[in-house]
Amino acid sequence: MPTSKSLIPVERIEKSILLIRGHKVMLDADLAELYGVTTGRLNEQVRRNKERFPKDFGFQLTTDEFEILISQFATSKSGRGGRRKRPWAFTEHGILMLSSVLRSKRAIQVNIQIMRAFVRMRQLLASHKGLMEKILAMEKKYDKQFKIVFEAIRHLWSHRKNP
Repeated sequence: MPTSKSLIPVERIEKSILLIRGHKVMLDADLAELYGVTTGRLNEQVRRNKERFPKDFGFQLTTDEFEILISQFATSKSGRGGRRKRPWAFTEHGILMLSSVLRSKRAIQVNIQIMRAFVRMRQLLASHKGLMEKILAMEKKYDKQFKIVFEAIRHLWSHRKNP
């Protein structure tokens, strides 16, 4: 059960979840901020524990992906005080693993909140999918009914022109 007094607002976490390469991920800098560590420290722990982070747990963005990220989110470039290395993106499983390598009480608490945010997003997507299916079914139903109405109007119109 979520506590009424959250360490970090769930909305803050949800805003940090991005869709990259078809995966819902969070970037190293956002995670480091949430965990209260530097991005360098977070990435250092990942490097020291490579065996815990297979490719489906996290990946480094390509140069093209990084450029898109810079343009879309106004991330500063390295020459302007921004990052010099391409960011790492961590999937839900990679984020779970991060708390085991960071080994702090805050990392555990933050991870619990992040997992709740991922679950909430899945639930929202599932409810939206169900809603979309209902809308499509209604469109099909009404398309058939409108087709009948339009055919009747055309029929009446053609008989009116040719008495």
